[in-house]
Formats: sequence, C-alpha cells, structure tokens
Amino acid sequence: MKAIGKISLKLAALFLFWILVFDFQRILFSIHNWNKFSEVSFLEYLGVFVHSIRLDLAMAAILSAIPLIFLSVYLLWSNKWFKRLFILILMIEVVICAFIHAGEINAYPEWNHKLTSRVFMHLSNPDEVFKTADYGMTIWFIVYSLFEIVFGWKLMQWMFFRKETEIAFQGWKKAVTAVVVIPVFLGGSLLLARGGFQQIPINIDAAYFSKNYTTNDLSVNSTYFFMKSYLLYNRSEIDEFISDMSQEEAEKLLQDFYDYPLEHDRYFLQNERPNIVFIILESWTANAIGSLTGEPSATPHFDQLTKEGILFTHLYATGGTSEIGNSSIFSGYPALPEISISMQPDKHRKLPCFNEDLKQFGYSSNYLFSGDLKYGNIGGFFTDHGFDVVEDELDFPSHYKKGKLNYKDEDFYKVLLQKMNGLQEPFMQCGFTGSTHSPYDHHDRVKFNQFSGEEGVFMNSMVYADEELWKFLEKSKQEKWYKNTLFVLVADHGHASNKVQNPSLSAYFHVPLLLIGEPIKAEYRGKQISTFGSQSDIVRTLLYQMHGNYKRYIWAKDLMNPSAPEFALHTLSRGYGWVTPKGNFSYHMDGNQYLDNSFSDEELKVQRKRCDAFMSLIYKEYKEL
Repeated sequence: MKAIGKISLKLAALFLFWILVFDFQRILFSIHNWNKFSEVSFLEYLGVFVHSIRLDLAMAAILSAIPLIFLSVYLLWSNKWFKRLFILILMIEVVICAFIHAGEINAYPEWNHKLTSRVFMHLSNPDEVFKTADYGMTIWFIVYSLFEIVFGWKLMQWMFFRKETEIAFQGWKKAVTAVVVIPVFLGGSLLLARGGFQQIPINIDAAYFSKNYTTNDLSVNSTYFFMKSYLLYNRSEIDEFISDMSQEEAEKLLQDFYDYPLEHDRYFLQNERPNIVFIILESWTANAIGSLTGEPSATPHFDQLTKEGILFTHLYATGGTSEIGNSSIFSGYPALPEISISMQPDKHRKLPCFNEDLKQFGYSSNYLFSGDLKYGNIGGFFTDHGFDVVEDELDFPSHYKKGKLNYKDEDFYKVLLQKMNGLQEPFMQCGFTGSTHSPYDHHDRVKFNQFSGEEGVFMNSMVYADEELWKFLEKSKQEKWYKNTLFVLVADHGHASNKVQNPSLSAYFHVPLLLIGEPIKAEYRGKQISTFGSQSDIVRTLLYQMHGNYKRYIWAKDLMNPSAPEFALHTLSRGYGWVTPKGNFSYHMDGNQYLDNSFSDEELKVQRKRCDAFMSLIYKEYKEL
C-alpha cells in the first residue's frame, strides 16, 4: 500500500504540473493586457484562479493521458527510455500550449477574444502574417513562448526527476501497483476530461463567473478553448455545401426579401414599454398542440390561452438543439448546418441581442434555467451579451429537489416567480423550462398518463408542463407587475410526437409562438397570424412594436408586417430545410438528396435557388465575423 501511495502522488503531480503551467500563462497574459482589467477589482481578478480549476483539470486530464502511461512505467521499472519518452511527449505538449498561449497574448488586443482556429486561415498565408504583425508582436510571441517553455521544463525537472523523490519497487509490488494504479488514473483522467459525473460534459462556460468578458476569457483555459474551436472549425467548414453564387446574384434572387415596405400599422401593444417575460418551452412541438393541429391535444391550457393572445401558426425552429434556439430567439440569427454560433464567442459577441436594445429603454435583463447552462455555452452566450443576471440549477434554493436532469417545472415556476417579484420595472425576465426533456421529470406519472405509444412518455410530460405553465400564469395575475407584462411563449426546438417522428421532416421543426398579456390590445386577443417565419423573427417583431432599432436584425423579418416575405430556414443533422406557404423541402448534404419535399418539380428549382442564395449570404457574413 505504501508503494501504491507513493506512485499515486507522483502521478497526481502531473495534474498539478499542468495547473501551474496554465496559471503561469494567465499571469503573463495579465501583464501584457493589464489595461483590459482596469474595471476589474483585484478580488474578482483573484477569482480567475479559482473558477478556472475545473476546466484546467479537464485539459490537464486530456494532456496527461499518454504521458501518464510512460511516467507510470518509468516509476515502476526505472527504464531510461520510458523516462525519455515521457520527457519528449510532455515537452511537445508544453511547446504546443506555449505557442497557442503566446499567440493569444499577442492577438487579444486586436481581436478581443481568445485564440481560435481562425489562426489557420492566416497561417495558410504566411506573408500576410508577417505583414500584418509588427516587429513588436513577433518579438513578444518569441519571448512569451520561451518563457512558458522554460518554465515548463524547469517545473518538470523539479517535480518529477529529483533523485531524493525517486521510488524503488521490488518484486511483485511492481505488477500489483501497475494493475491497480494505471487503470485508476486513466479512468480518473477520463472522468476529469468530461468534468465529472454530471449529465452534461464540461464546457467553456464552466469557467465563466464575471460580467466582464475579458475576465471570463482569462479564466477559460486557452488550450481547451483552442482545441474546442478547432473541432468546431472542422465541423463548421461547410464551403463545399454552400452555393458559390456571387452576392449580387444572391441578392437578385432574393429581391423581394429586401424591396418591401417595412412600416405598417398593425400595432398590438397598448403600451410600448411593457415588462417582457420569455418562457422558453423545452421541446414543445406544435404537433402536440391542438390549436395548431386541430387534433387531440396534450396542451388544453395552452389551447385555451390562445383565445386571449396572439398565436403565430406557422413558426419554425431554426435547429434541433437548445443553444441554437436560444441564440436565434434573442439575436435574430438564423441557423446554418453544423454551426452553433453560441459555441463561438469570437463570433457571437458581434451579433446583436435583444437585451442590448432593451437596456437603452431602461430594462434589466435576467435569465433562469432549470438545468445546466453550460450546455451549448448558453450561459456564456447571455453573459457575453451583458444580461444582468444569468442563473441556472446552481442558483436554486437547496430545499427544492432536483430531478435527474432539471428541476421540475412546478418548482422552476415557483423560483421564477420569486425572482420576478424582486425586479424593478421595466424588466425582461427569461425562463427556460426542463420537464419536457428526457428523462421527463415530473412528480405524478399516474395522473399524467393519457398518451401511449412510442412518444407517449414525452406527450404525457407535455400534459404536465402545460398544467404547470397555466398555474404559473394564474399566479402571475396576482402580482402588481402583471398588468404591464407581455408573455412570450415559444419553444426552443421541436420534438418527435405521436404525430411526427421523423427529425428530417420540416413538420418536425414546427413550434408554437404565443404572445399573451394585458398590454395586448383587445382587438388582437384571440388573433392568429399565419405568416411563415422562424424563431429568428421574434425580436424584430417585438422591436417594431416598441419603436426600437429593429433594422439591425438584418436576417429577420417582422411577423406582423403583411408585406413581409414568408419563409423559414431550418437545419437538421448534416442538412437543412426550407418552408414557404407553397411547400417545403429538407435536403441532406452528404447524401445529396431530398429527405422531404412537397413542392412541384418547377417550384422546387425556384425555392432551392432562393434557399441557397439566403444561406450563401448568411455564411459569407458568418465567415467574416
């Protein structure tokens, strides 16, 4: 046991080695970019070295996996070749990390974000790099790289190869130690790499803790961020699938998207400065809602509410995951195949966001989720855009019992109501539910058991969620802020239902959007708007009603505008879809085939060109962000 303890300490030191390397990098970054922290308190600055630990450990586990094996064998058998291999591999990793970080230190003053795989575009043209980088940047890159490499080398010598700390093993102890220790540490590394036993693996958002994005950037592990960016870069490079038509040709094909009157008189708000409450309904599909299908419903309360508000009958989710839905809803940004903009802070920070418009009108902005906001970097997206409060499961009172994935909707709405009662008007409060996400946590599966079949459990969870939504709205009526509050009820994405199971069908992406509340004029209550649109159109629609700067949401349209072009772009796995009043199609890029099509042959050619033109313009901007 004593031998096992000794080698375990040595192997654990490998993780400490990386933590010290990463923190040394942060100190160098801070020195070079100290002006970026002028508004950050020293206590908040110190918090970086605490909040960064989880992500640092995850990266340390990834980097330690191979060196750990060679170090283990060397400590057991004292074979010099394993020692040399350990040194070689570890130093190669140190050099790579040093180059990444030294590049980040130099690029940050210009880019204002961490180093991403965007650097590969520049490295493909070395002349451009040397022309755009002044001599000072080149010198500092070399200096910081050398500092970090020398620091790593000296630290490795001190931690692993001092003679007085070498371990001697005899006989059978070597085999026992190898069998026990190596698998345990490799398994532990895998666990650290995913951030623990929680449902959602660790993400860059795990290091976020400040409202200052530079502080959060310092906290996020640079190598982890670059690695994640590289994976996204490989996945999101979809040039071969995007039409190469010129911008002029694309705009000509979409002339009606631009040349239509923007102003209209369909104002439904009695007061242009209401409180706004977004309820993002996890996985609510229109195919389970009677007021949208005309068939037996899982949402009788929602169907009743449509008689009091404005129901948009042809709204489509832009994608199939929560982070895509959230970024589209609040930034008016359409989705592109294989691209998740919230996972790319260097790009999404350049997008507009609804809370930024409302801040000019004196609104506070708040977001509460019943689960973990690290998923898809949703929390990081809202933090980067300056939401005043961003909270998730970690901020729920301890006396509420958490389900396997989320807090149950009934408890979520209680906490949401408490949060809202503490706000000053005007405010925007966003709440994101969770009980309609697998494993469909709710208290009473006997009561909510009216549906059967392949999607019966999900459908029953919608029955439960529908009842809890109605209870929340009824309780809200008792609060003083209710009379001046507009509720925006919208799904983050669709889901398979007893009606539609195929995730490649455009019908799968059909979701509800209901505006309800006292600020809506009497003549608009119970109205249905049949304009075809997507989640990315919501903010522009609301800003027009509030006389805000809706034009900065260039990819969106106003759903209340009777002259607006009618279409919706959505993505699917390795493909995309297009929906208009004339029909729809879904197209698989790798298979080069239509998975769903209701257009005539002639109309399909026209609509495919229009879809390709729209995506080519969005993708061009995306590449330039």
